[in-house]
Amino acid sequence: MHTVYWIGVLAGIGVALGIFGAGLLLRFVLAAVAGAVAGAAIGIAVFAWPEAVAGAVGGVLGAFGAVPVVAGALRRGGTRGGVALLVSGGALAAAAIAFIPVLGFLEAAGMPGVAARIRRRTPERHAGLRTLARD
Repeated sequence: MHTVYWIGVLAGIGVALGIFGAGLLLRFVLAAVAGAVAGAAIGIAVFAWPEAVAGAVGGVLGAFGAVPVVAGALRRGGTRGGVALLVSGGALAAAAIAFIPVLGFLEAAGMPGVAARIRRRTPERHAGLRTLARD
């Protein structure tokens, strides 16, 4: 049970690192790689390979869920520094929540749902409608 707890903690910390990477780097690939490498490095340095894998997977899932949030905030007029500061605070909160048993797993499992919901709610843009509106 001790190992399962720490795997969940590292999954949650990986999510937090992915969120932090999304706030700083904005691109999914860069944020996912940064979160995965940082989560795996913490897992290997402190624990063993199962925790490293959980940290890497959490980093990718955290970036996947946070990049649409950051992009939407910037698109709606948020400043890059302000958004990065707020997202960093959210990442710190996610890391703290990861230490509650089972919630690290739930953070990692819930991030794709966050991304899907945001992408579903984003309105589509059609070039034809903008062309007609200029007349």
